[in-house]
Amino acid sequence: MKQSCCELWNQELKGHQIERVQFYRCRARYPRLHGKNAIRGYHGFGGEIEVAKLTTKDGITGWGQLSRGMDEAKRNKELLLKRPLTELFDSGTGILDEKLLAFDIPLHDLAGKILGIPVCRMINPDSVLRAPVYDGAIYMNDIIPEDAPFGVDRVIQESVADVRLGHTILKVKIGRGHRWMEHGEGMARDIEIVRRIHETLPGIAIMVDANDGYTLEDAIAFLEGIGDTEIFWFEEPFREEEGKNRLLKDYLLKERPGTLIADGESDTDIPLLRGLAEKKLLDVWQPDVCGYGFTKWRTLMKEISQNGWLASPHAWGNVTKTHYCAHLAAAYPHHIPCVEAVLGSIEGVDFDGYCLERGTMKIPDKPGFGMDLIWAGEITDS
Repeated sequence: MKQSCCELWNQELKGHQIERVQFYRCRARYPRLHGKNAIRGYHGFGGEIEVAKLTTKDGITGWGQLSRGMDEAKRNKELLLKRPLTELFDSGTGILDEKLLAFDIPLHDLAGKILGIPVCRMINPDSVLRAPVYDGAIYMNDIIPEDAPFGVDRVIQESVADVRLGHTILKVKIGRGHRWMEHGEGMARDIEIVRRIHETLPGIAIMVDANDGYTLEDAIAFLEGIGDTEIFWFEEPFREEEGKNRLLKDYLLKERPGTLIADGESDTDIPLLRGLAEKKLLDVWQPDVCGYGFTKWRTLMKEISQNGWLASPHAWGNVTKTHYCAHLAAAYPHHIPCVEAVLGSIEGVDFDGYCLERGTMKIPDKPGFGMDLIWAGEITDS
């Protein structure tokens, strides 16, 4: 069924050519200030994303966030022009040339627009238009601003607010003792906040993310310190490597068999992650949806699903990345348990139809990624 679909879809794509490539910057905005994690200072209220819009000879447009820098995209834009689309893109796999990686997302969107189907259904025709998500916005807002810190209650209030918005899983940033507090004091604060969230929001699942700011000893001390608080997954406890991962996994299997190890976002090393997964020392793969590449993720998900592993493409940065990840999760519901939800807006972008409800992101039944670029500041060579 899927093979015949791809053949028909590619036949349709073959009759289209890209005639124009335009670049834009869009301003992204979070609903509130996001402070520090274990290794990085203020994340602020948002930033800018760089996007490309592709227009065919017939006037069909697709757009999306660049997966590589603007300079690389501009150098390679001529590769897109006046060629049959099937020389650039295959509906069954994605982009056909590594030099097109910057345009990975826009080409997927364009193909979906031409075919009249959501991207997730181009990957898996049986996709259901929804994906479980978790809240990735519980930052260390207790320790900002430095001259008058908000304190622990601020993080609890923000956790409650996000649950009221519809979240059922919260990912909490830990690792205050790595840079921002004295080590013992930071560990105590990490433990206090996670325990307080658990007590305040019983029934809400909790993940933690140390952004590689812990040692193995820290990770075990933290897990001992939170007592009976259940943790769904422990993300980036330390820089992943076999020895430390094995010792942590041994501890988890004995003391917390339900807790998963999630990693792979930073300095992504696929052979390392594969080796850890094969040895059952990594449970959830997390390369970034744009930084690693949407096409590469499609290939990786075939391997992950064949081996019975789990994944959750990294999405932090802006809401569009959450939506891209949601399409992968909808296509592979048994192997992507949930994806990171970044709440907020992108100025000039209409993503009506994406809706958070009881821990699930609804995906609109629209072609491509189902988002419209209404307005943005165009970047010209001048």
